[in-house]
Amino acid sequence: MTKKQNTVEDIKRIADEENVRFLRLMFTDIMGTIKNVEVPVSQLDKVLSNKMMFDGSSIEGFVRIEESDMYLYPDVSTWMIFPWESDHGKVARLICDIYNPDGTPFAGDPRGNLKRALADMEELGFTSFNLGPEPEFFLFKLDEDGKITTDLNDRGGYFDFAPTDLGENCRRDIVLELESLGFEVEASHHEVAPGQHEIDFKYADVIEACDNIQTFKLVVKTIARKHGLHATFMPKPLYGINGSGMHCNMSLFKDDENVFYDENGPMQLSQTAYHFLGGLLKHARAYTAVCNPTVNSYKRLVPGYEAPVYVAWSGRNRSPLVRVPESRGLSTRLELRSVDPSANPYLTMAALLQAGLDGIKNEIEPPQAVDRNIYVMNEEERKEAQIHDLPSTLHNAIKELRKDKVMVNALGEHIYVNFVEAKRMEWAAFRQTVSEWEREQYLELY
Repeated sequence: MTKKQNTVEDIKRIADEENVRFLRLMFTDIMGTIKNVEVPVSQLDKVLSNKMMFDGSSIEGFVRIEESDMYLYPDVSTWMIFPWESDHGKVARLICDIYNPDGTPFAGDPRGNLKRALADMEELGFTSFNLGPEPEFFLFKLDEDGKITTDLNDRGGYFDFAPTDLGENCRRDIVLELESLGFEVEASHHEVAPGQHEIDFKYADVIEACDNIQTFKLVVKTIARKHGLHATFMPKPLYGINGSGMHCNMSLFKDDENVFYDENGPMQLSQTAYHFLGGLLKHARAYTAVCNPTVNSYKRLVPGYEAPVYVAWSGRNRSPLVRVPESRGLSTRLELRSVDPSANPYLTMAALLQAGLDGIKNEIEPPQAVDRNIYVMNEEERKEAQIHDLPSTLHNAIKELRKDKVMVNALGEHIYVNFVEAKRMEWAAFRQTVSEWEREQYLELY
Protein backbone atom coordinates (compact mmCIF):
# COMPACT_ATOMS: atom_id res chain seq x y z
CA MET A 1 0.00 0.00 0.00
CA THR A 2 1.44 3.36 -0.95
CA LYS A 3 1.90 5.39 2.20
CA LYS A 4 0.83 8.99 1.76
CA GLN A 5 2.95 11.68 3.39
CA ASN A 6 -0.03 13.77 4.45
CA THR A 7 0.36 16.92 6.47
CA VAL A 8 -2.25 18.18 8.91
CA GLU A 9 -3.14 20.90 6.35
CA ASP A 10 -3.56 18.28 3.59
CA ILE A 11 -6.00 16.32 5.74
CA LYS A 12 -8.09 19.38 6.57
CA ARG A 13 -8.26 20.38 2.90
CA ILE A 14 -9.14 16.85 1.68
CA ALA A 15 -11.81 16.41 4.38
CA ASP A 16 -13.45 19.61 3.21
CA GLU A 17 -13.16 18.87 -0.53
CA GLU A 18 -14.45 15.28 -0.19
CA ASN A 19 -17.34 16.17 2.13
CA VAL A 20 -16.10 13.90 4.94
CA ARG A 21 -18.69 13.98 7.73
CA PHE A 22 -17.31 11.51 10.27
CA LEU A 23 -13.89 10.38 11.47
CA ARG A 24 -13.15 6.88 12.69
CA LEU A 25 -10.21 6.92 15.10
CA MET A 26 -9.01 3.32 15.00
CA PHE A 27 -6.72 1.35 17.30
CA THR A 28 -6.22 -2.31 18.20
CA ASP A 29 -6.70 -3.87 21.63
CA ILE A 30 -4.48 -6.56 23.16
CA MET A 31 -6.68 -9.35 21.73
CA GLY A 32 -6.19 -7.97 18.20
CA THR A 33 -9.73 -6.57 17.88
CA ILE A 34 -10.07 -3.31 15.94
CA LYS A 35 -11.67 -0.62 18.08
CA ASN A 36 -12.76 2.80 16.96
CA VAL A 37 -14.01 6.06 18.36
CA GLU A 38 -16.24 7.83 15.84
CA VAL A 39 -16.46 11.62 15.99
CA PRO A 40 -18.00 14.26 13.68
CA VAL A 41 -15.61 16.07 11.34
CA SER A 42 -16.15 19.23 13.41
CA GLN A 43 -13.69 17.64 15.89
CA LEU A 44 -10.91 17.36 13.27
CA ASP A 45 -8.74 20.13 14.77
CA LYS A 46 -8.96 18.54 18.20
CA VAL A 47 -8.12 15.11 16.75
CA LEU A 48 -5.09 16.38 14.80
CA SER A 49 -3.69 18.21 17.84
CA ASN A 50 -3.72 14.94 19.90
CA LYS A 51 -6.40 16.20 22.29
CA MET A 52 -9.03 13.51 21.70
CA MET A 53 -9.65 11.42 24.84
CA PHE A 54 -11.44 8.12 25.41
CA ASP A 55 -12.21 5.82 28.31
CA GLY A 56 -9.44 3.19 28.44
CA SER A 57 -11.20 1.19 31.20
CA SER A 58 -13.83 0.09 28.65
CA ILE A 59 -11.21 -1.73 26.55
CA GLU A 60 -10.20 -5.23 27.67
CA GLY A 61 -6.67 -5.36 29.06
CA PHE A 62 -6.10 -1.59 28.93
CA VAL A 63 -6.48 0.09 32.37
CA ARG A 64 -8.53 0.03 35.58
CA ILE A 65 -11.46 2.40 35.97
CA GLU A 66 -9.56 4.80 38.26
CA GLU A 67 -6.95 5.49 35.58
CA SER A 68 -9.23 5.47 32.58
CA ASP A 69 -8.36 8.65 30.65
CA MET A 70 -6.32 7.88 27.54
CA TYR A 71 -5.41 10.02 24.53
CA LEU A 72 -5.56 9.09 20.84
CA TYR A 73 -2.56 10.31 18.81
CA PRO A 74 -3.44 9.87 15.11
CA ASP A 75 -0.78 8.77 12.61
CA VAL A 76 -1.46 11.24 9.77
CA SER A 77 0.08 8.86 7.21
CA THR A 78 -2.87 6.48 7.80
CA TRP A 79 -5.52 8.98 6.64
CA MET A 80 -7.97 7.17 4.38
CA ILE A 81 -11.50 7.85 3.14
CA PHE A 82 -13.59 4.67 3.01
CA PRO A 83 -15.07 4.07 -0.46
CA TRP A 84 -18.45 3.05 0.96
CA GLU A 85 -20.61 5.98 2.01
CA SER A 86 -22.81 6.06 5.07
CA ASP A 87 -26.29 7.63 4.94
CA HIS A 88 -24.81 10.82 6.34
CA GLY A 89 -21.79 11.40 4.09
CA LYS A 90 -18.27 10.05 3.78
CA VAL A 91 -16.30 8.46 6.61
CA ALA A 92 -12.52 8.78 6.94
CA ARG A 93 -10.24 6.90 9.27
CA LEU A 94 -6.99 7.56 11.11
CA ILE A 95 -5.07 4.83 12.93
CA CYS A 96 -3.97 6.04 16.34
CA ASP A 97 -1.36 5.31 18.99
CA ILE A 98 -2.52 5.40 22.61
CA TYR A 99 -0.91 7.81 25.06
CA ASN A 100 -1.20 8.42 28.81
CA PRO A 101 -2.43 11.84 30.06
CA ASP A 102 1.20 12.76 30.91
CA GLY A 103 2.19 12.47 27.22
CA THR A 104 4.03 9.13 27.49
CA PRO A 105 3.18 6.16 25.23
CA PHE A 106 0.72 3.75 26.88
CA ALA A 107 2.47 0.42 27.62
CA GLY A 108 -0.68 -1.56 26.76
CA ASP A 109 -0.92 -0.30 23.17
CA PRO A 110 0.13 -3.14 20.81
CA ARG A 111 1.09 -0.70 18.01
CA GLY A 112 3.22 1.33 20.41
CA ASN A 113 4.80 -1.89 21.71
CA LEU A 114 5.87 -2.81 18.16
CA LYS A 115 7.52 0.61 17.86
CA ARG A 116 9.48 -0.25 21.02
CA ALA A 117 10.78 -3.42 19.30
CA LEU A 118 11.73 -1.36 16.24
CA ALA A 119 13.78 0.98 18.46
CA ASP A 120 15.75 -2.08 19.66
CA MET A 121 16.29 -3.06 16.01
CA GLU A 122 17.59 0.41 15.14
CA GLU A 123 20.07 0.25 18.03
CA LEU A 124 21.61 -2.77 16.28
CA GLY A 125 22.08 -0.69 13.11
CA PHE A 126 19.11 -1.90 11.02
CA THR A 127 16.71 0.64 9.53
CA SER A 128 13.57 -1.33 8.67
CA PHE A 129 11.81 -4.65 9.19
CA ASN A 130 9.54 -5.62 6.30
CA LEU A 131 6.52 -7.89 6.36
CA GLY A 132 4.60 -9.49 3.50
CA PRO A 133 1.51 -11.23 4.97
CA GLU A 134 -0.60 -13.94 3.30
CA PRO A 135 -3.94 -13.93 5.16
CA GLU A 136 -6.53 -16.63 4.42
CA PHE A 137 -10.23 -16.56 5.25
CA PHE A 138 -13.45 -18.53 4.76
CA LEU A 139 -16.71 -17.31 3.25
CA PHE A 140 -19.91 -18.72 4.77
CA LYS A 141 -23.50 -18.06 3.73
CA LEU A 142 -25.85 -15.93 5.78
CA ASP A 143 -29.42 -17.19 6.29
CA GLU A 144 -32.59 -15.19 5.52
CA ASP A 145 -32.35 -13.47 8.92
CA GLY A 146 -28.74 -12.44 8.29
CA LYS A 147 -27.40 -14.99 10.79
CA ILE A 148 -24.12 -16.80 10.10
CA THR A 149 -24.39 -20.42 8.93
CA THR A 150 -21.67 -23.02 8.41
CA ASP A 151 -22.81 -23.51 4.80
CA LEU A 152 -19.93 -22.84 2.44
CA ASN A 153 -20.49 -20.66 -0.58
CA ASP A 154 -18.75 -23.07 -2.99
CA ARG A 155 -17.13 -26.45 -3.46
CA GLY A 156 -13.97 -25.05 -5.06
CA GLY A 157 -10.37 -26.15 -4.57
CA TYR A 158 -6.91 -24.63 -4.88
CA PHE A 159 -6.77 -22.00 -7.69
CA ASP A 160 -10.25 -22.99 -8.92
CA PHE A 161 -12.32 -20.44 -10.79
CA ALA A 162 -16.02 -19.95 -11.64
CA PRO A 163 -18.44 -21.68 -11.86
CA THR A 164 -17.01 -23.84 -9.03
CA ASP A 165 -15.68 -20.83 -7.12
CA LEU A 166 -18.85 -18.89 -6.33
CA GLY A 167 -16.86 -16.61 -4.06
CA GLU A 168 -15.00 -15.25 -7.08
CA ASN A 169 -17.25 -12.21 -7.48
CA CYS A 170 -16.98 -11.37 -3.81
CA ARG A 171 -13.20 -11.83 -3.86
CA ARG A 172 -12.90 -9.67 -6.99
CA ASP A 173 -14.91 -6.90 -5.33
CA ILE A 174 -12.67 -7.13 -2.27
CA VAL A 175 -9.58 -6.76 -4.48
CA LEU A 176 -11.08 -3.75 -6.31
CA GLU A 177 -11.95 -2.14 -2.99
CA LEU A 178 -8.45 -2.75 -1.61
CA GLU A 179 -6.86 -1.30 -4.76
CA SER A 180 -9.06 1.80 -4.51
CA LEU A 181 -7.64 2.23 -0.98
CA GLY A 182 -4.07 2.05 -2.30
CA PHE A 183 -3.24 -1.63 -1.65
CA GLU A 184 -0.97 -3.31 -4.18
CA VAL A 185 -2.59 -6.75 -4.43
CA GLU A 186 -0.09 -9.33 -5.68
CA ALA A 187 -2.28 -12.43 -5.79
CA SER A 188 -5.86 -13.45 -5.18
CA HIS A 189 -7.02 -17.05 -5.40
CA HIS A 190 -9.17 -19.83 -4.02
CA GLU A 191 -7.34 -21.84 -1.37
CA VAL A 192 -7.23 -25.63 -0.90
CA ALA A 193 -10.38 -25.96 1.22
CA PRO A 194 -13.90 -25.29 -0.09
CA GLY A 195 -15.00 -21.75 0.76
CA GLN A 196 -11.42 -20.68 1.57
CA HIS A 197 -9.66 -17.72 -0.05
CA GLU A 198 -6.32 -15.93 0.05
CA ILE A 199 -5.41 -12.39 -1.00
CA ASP A 200 -1.73 -11.39 -0.80
CA PHE A 201 -0.60 -7.79 -0.83
CA LYS A 202 2.83 -6.27 -1.30
CA TYR A 203 5.23 -6.21 1.62
CA ALA A 204 5.72 -3.00 3.55
CA ASP A 205 7.50 -1.65 6.59
CA VAL A 206 6.16 -3.67 9.52
CA ILE A 207 4.00 -0.96 11.16
CA GLU A 208 2.35 -0.15 7.84
CA ALA A 209 1.96 -3.88 7.06
CA CYS A 210 0.20 -4.49 10.40
CA ASP A 211 -2.06 -1.47 9.78
CA ASN A 212 -2.81 -2.99 6.36
CA ILE A 213 -3.76 -6.36 7.90
CA GLN A 214 -6.28 -4.67 10.18
CA THR A 215 -7.70 -2.57 7.31
CA PHE A 216 -7.80 -5.71 5.13
CA LYS A 217 -9.90 -7.60 7.69
CA LEU A 218 -12.36 -4.71 7.89
CA VAL A 219 -12.70 -4.49 4.08
CA VAL A 220 -13.09 -8.27 3.64
CA LYS A 221 -15.86 -8.49 6.23
CA THR A 222 -17.66 -5.38 4.89
CA ILE A 223 -17.66 -6.53 1.22
CA ALA A 224 -18.56 -10.14 2.10
CA ARG A 225 -21.67 -8.93 3.92
CA LYS A 226 -22.74 -7.00 0.81
CA HIS A 227 -22.65 -10.36 -1.02
CA GLY A 228 -24.78 -12.06 1.64
CA LEU A 229 -21.70 -13.82 3.03
CA HIS A 230 -19.80 -13.83 6.30
CA ALA A 231 -16.01 -13.70 6.11
CA THR A 232 -14.22 -15.29 9.05
CA PHE A 233 -10.55 -15.30 10.00
CA MET A 234 -11.17 -18.07 12.55
CA PRO A 235 -8.21 -20.48 12.15
CA LYS A 236 -10.18 -23.76 11.84
CA PRO A 237 -13.93 -23.25 11.37
CA LEU A 238 -14.64 -26.75 10.00
CA TYR A 239 -13.43 -30.25 10.85
CA GLY A 240 -11.69 -32.32 8.17
CA ILE A 241 -10.45 -29.52 5.89
CA ASN A 242 -7.49 -27.13 6.00
CA GLY A 243 -7.53 -24.22 8.42
CA SER A 244 -6.63 -20.61 7.62
CA GLY A 245 -3.08 -19.38 8.09
CA MET A 246 -1.36 -16.05 7.70
CA HIS A 247 2.17 -16.82 6.51
CA CYS A 248 4.55 -13.99 7.40
CA ASN A 249 7.38 -13.17 4.97
CA MET A 250 10.05 -11.19 6.84
CA SER A 251 13.21 -9.31 5.85
CA LEU A 252 15.58 -6.89 7.59
CA PHE A 253 17.00 -3.86 5.79
CA LYS A 254 19.87 -1.45 6.35
CA ASP A 255 18.88 1.56 4.22
CA ASP A 256 18.29 0.11 0.72
CA GLU A 257 20.15 -3.14 1.39
CA ASN A 258 18.41 -6.40 2.31
CA VAL A 259 20.77 -7.74 5.00
CA PHE A 260 19.40 -11.29 4.64
CA TYR A 261 21.02 -11.55 1.18
CA ASP A 262 24.62 -12.53 0.59
CA GLU A 263 25.52 -13.57 -2.94
CA ASN A 264 28.41 -15.69 -1.65
CA GLY A 265 26.72 -17.18 1.42
CA PRO A 266 25.28 -20.71 1.71
CA MET A 267 21.94 -20.64 -0.19
CA GLN A 268 22.85 -16.96 -0.83
CA LEU A 269 21.77 -16.16 2.72
CA SER A 270 23.85 -13.90 4.96
CA GLN A 271 25.15 -14.76 8.42
CA THR A 272 22.60 -12.23 9.73
CA ALA A 273 19.78 -14.21 8.07
CA TYR A 274 21.01 -17.47 9.63
CA HIS A 275 21.24 -15.90 13.09
CA PHE A 276 17.76 -14.34 12.73
CA LEU A 277 16.50 -17.79 11.68
CA GLY A 278 18.28 -19.32 14.70
CA GLY A 279 16.39 -16.91 16.96
CA LEU A 280 13.05 -17.69 15.26
CA LEU A 281 13.58 -21.41 15.84
CA LYS A 282 14.87 -21.06 19.41
CA HIS A 283 11.86 -19.05 20.60
CA ALA A 284 9.23 -20.78 18.42
CA ARG A 285 7.50 -22.72 21.18
CA ALA A 286 7.14 -19.54 23.28
CA TYR A 287 5.84 -17.16 20.59
CA THR A 288 3.28 -19.72 19.43
CA ALA A 289 0.93 -18.40 22.15
CA VAL A 290 1.05 -14.98 20.48
CA CYS A 291 0.96 -16.18 16.84
CA ASN A 292 -1.79 -18.75 17.54
CA PRO A 293 -3.73 -17.12 20.37
CA THR A 294 -7.04 -18.99 20.48
CA VAL A 295 -8.18 -22.42 21.63
CA ASN A 296 -9.25 -23.02 18.04
CA SER A 297 -5.77 -22.19 16.65
CA TYR A 298 -4.48 -25.60 17.79
CA LYS A 299 -7.10 -27.48 15.77
CA ARG A 300 -5.24 -26.11 12.72
CA LEU A 301 -1.74 -27.04 13.94
CA VAL A 302 -2.15 -30.79 13.40
CA PRO A 303 -0.46 -33.13 10.87
CA GLY A 304 -2.12 -33.63 7.50
CA TYR A 305 -3.56 -30.18 6.78
CA GLU A 306 -0.53 -28.23 5.45
CA ALA A 307 -0.01 -26.27 8.70
CA PRO A 308 3.39 -26.71 10.40
CA VAL A 309 3.60 -28.84 13.54
CA TYR A 310 7.38 -29.08 13.96
CA VAL A 311 10.14 -26.57 14.73
CA ALA A 312 12.42 -26.89 11.69
CA TRP A 313 13.35 -24.99 8.54
CA SER A 314 13.98 -25.67 4.87
CA GLY A 315 14.65 -24.03 1.53
CA ARG A 316 12.31 -26.27 -0.45
CA ASN A 317 10.13 -28.31 1.83
CA ARG A 318 6.74 -26.92 2.91
CA SER A 319 6.28 -29.08 6.02
CA PRO A 320 8.61 -27.15 8.42
CA LEU A 321 7.86 -24.04 10.44
CA VAL A 322 10.17 -21.70 8.48
CA ARG A 323 10.67 -21.80 4.73
CA VAL A 324 13.15 -19.79 2.66
CA PRO A 325 11.35 -18.83 -0.58
CA GLU A 326 13.59 -19.00 -3.66
CA SER A 327 13.68 -15.27 -4.54
CA ARG A 328 16.97 -13.55 -3.78
CA GLY A 329 18.37 -10.01 -3.88
CA LEU A 330 15.94 -7.50 -2.37
CA SER A 331 13.28 -10.24 -2.13
CA THR A 332 15.34 -12.52 0.14
CA ARG A 333 13.12 -13.40 3.08
CA LEU A 334 12.17 -15.91 5.74
CA GLU A 335 8.60 -17.21 5.70
CA LEU A 336 7.08 -18.26 9.04
CA ARG A 337 4.17 -20.58 8.31
CA SER A 338 2.57 -21.13 11.72
CA VAL A 339 0.89 -17.74 12.24
CA ASP A 340 -2.90 -17.69 11.88
CA PRO A 341 -5.13 -14.69 11.13
CA SER A 342 -6.67 -14.59 14.63
CA ALA A 343 -3.29 -13.26 15.85
CA ASN A 344 -2.83 -9.62 16.83
CA PRO A 345 -0.43 -8.56 14.04
CA TYR A 346 1.35 -5.91 16.15
CA LEU A 347 2.06 -8.32 19.02
CA THR A 348 3.01 -11.11 16.63
CA MET A 349 5.56 -9.00 14.79
CA ALA A 350 7.03 -7.57 18.01
CA ALA A 351 7.58 -11.14 19.24
CA LEU A 352 9.04 -12.38 15.93
CA LEU A 353 11.34 -9.36 15.57
CA GLN A 354 12.65 -9.72 19.12
CA ALA A 355 13.18 -13.49 18.57
CA GLY A 356 15.21 -12.75 15.43
CA LEU A 357 17.18 -9.93 17.08
CA ASP A 358 18.04 -12.25 19.98
CA GLY A 359 19.42 -14.66 17.37
CA ILE A 360 21.54 -11.87 15.85
CA LYS A 361 22.81 -10.54 19.21
CA ASN A 362 23.75 -13.98 20.49
CA GLU A 363 24.81 -15.42 17.10
CA ILE A 364 22.41 -18.35 17.43
CA GLU A 365 23.11 -20.92 14.72
CA PRO A 366 20.07 -22.75 13.35
CA PRO A 367 20.16 -26.57 13.11
CA GLN A 368 20.58 -28.22 9.70
CA ALA A 369 17.83 -27.63 7.13
CA VAL A 370 15.30 -30.47 6.85
CA ASP A 371 14.62 -31.18 3.19
CA ARG A 372 12.46 -34.28 3.58
CA ASN A 373 8.82 -34.59 4.61
CA ILE A 374 8.83 -34.33 8.41
CA TYR A 375 5.35 -35.88 8.64
CA VAL A 376 6.71 -39.28 7.51
CA MET A 377 9.66 -39.23 9.96
CA ASN A 378 9.27 -41.21 13.18
CA GLU A 379 9.96 -39.76 16.63
CA GLU A 380 13.53 -41.09 16.73
CA GLU A 381 14.39 -39.53 13.37
CA ARG A 382 12.92 -36.21 14.44
CA LYS A 383 14.88 -36.27 17.70
CA GLU A 384 18.10 -37.00 15.83
CA ALA A 385 17.46 -34.02 13.51
CA GLN A 386 16.78 -31.73 16.54
CA ILE A 387 13.16 -31.26 15.47
CA HIS A 388 10.79 -30.31 18.30
CA ASP A 389 7.00 -30.18 18.27
CA LEU A 390 5.06 -26.93 18.51
CA PRO A 391 2.74 -26.75 21.57
CA SER A 392 -0.41 -28.80 21.03
CA THR A 393 -2.84 -26.61 22.99
CA LEU A 394 -3.24 -22.97 24.05
CA HIS A 395 -2.57 -24.09 27.64
CA ASN A 396 0.80 -25.62 26.69
CA ALA A 397 1.69 -22.59 24.55
CA ILE A 398 1.09 -20.20 27.46
CA LYS A 399 3.31 -22.40 29.67
CA GLU A 400 6.10 -22.08 27.07
CA LEU A 401 5.60 -18.29 26.82
CA ARG A 402 5.94 -17.91 30.61
CA LYS A 403 9.35 -19.66 30.53
CA ASP A 404 10.89 -17.42 27.83
CA LYS A 405 12.23 -14.09 29.15
CA VAL A 406 12.95 -12.72 25.67
CA MET A 407 9.35 -13.25 24.60
CA VAL A 408 7.94 -11.88 27.87
CA ASN A 409 10.07 -8.74 27.35
CA ALA A 410 8.91 -8.53 23.72
CA LEU A 411 5.35 -8.02 24.95
CA GLY A 412 6.27 -5.76 27.86
CA GLU A 413 4.93 -6.38 31.37
CA HIS A 414 1.53 -4.70 30.92
CA ILE A 415 0.59 -6.58 27.73
CA TYR A 416 2.13 -9.86 28.93
CA VAL A 417 0.18 -9.92 32.23
CA ASN A 418 -3.15 -9.02 30.60
CA PHE A 419 -2.65 -11.34 27.62
CA VAL A 420 -1.77 -14.37 29.77
CA GLU A 421 -4.67 -13.73 32.16
CA ALA A 422 -7.17 -13.45 29.27
CA LYS A 423 -5.84 -16.65 27.68
CA ARG A 424 -5.86 -18.50 31.02
CA MET A 425 -9.56 -17.64 31.38
CA GLU A 426 -10.24 -18.66 27.76
CA TRP A 427 -8.63 -22.06 28.35
CA ALA A 428 -10.52 -22.54 31.65
CA ALA A 429 -13.85 -21.80 29.94
CA PHE A 430 -13.03 -24.22 27.09
CA ARG A 431 -11.95 -26.95 29.52
CA GLN A 432 -15.29 -26.79 31.32
CA THR A 433 -17.34 -27.03 28.12
CA VAL A 434 -18.79 -30.40 27.13
CA SER A 435 -18.67 -30.84 23.33
CA GLU A 436 -20.93 -32.72 20.93
CA TRP A 437 -17.96 -35.01 20.15
CA GLU A 438 -17.78 -36.11 23.80
CA ARG A 439 -21.49 -36.87 23.92
CA GLU A 440 -21.24 -38.91 20.70
CA GLN A 441 -18.25 -40.86 22.03
CA TYR A 442 -19.24 -41.46 25.66
CA LEU A 443 -22.95 -40.91 26.39
CA GLU A 444 -24.09 -44.37 25.28
CA LEU A 445 -20.83 -46.23 25.95
CA TYR A 446 -20.63 -45.35 29.64
